[in-house]
Amino acid sequence: MTNSPRFQMRLSTRIFLSILGVTLLVWILRGVGLLTFLPGAVIWILILLSFVAGILNTLIRR
Repeated sequence: MTNSPRFQMRLSTRIFLSILGVTLLVWILRGVGLLTFLPGAVIWILILLSFVAGILNTLIRR
């Protein structure tokens, strides 16, 4: 790990990227057929949570 400012991310950015990553992973795994037991509402909640986290990340940066 390096302490360079170039590689440091804010906590809000890390949270946003984590939520987005989980959303994409669940979406892909459900599409492949590994998580077919999850209802579609879970996907929509994760997508909505990603949008909210992205908006909050943008607002906090200003």
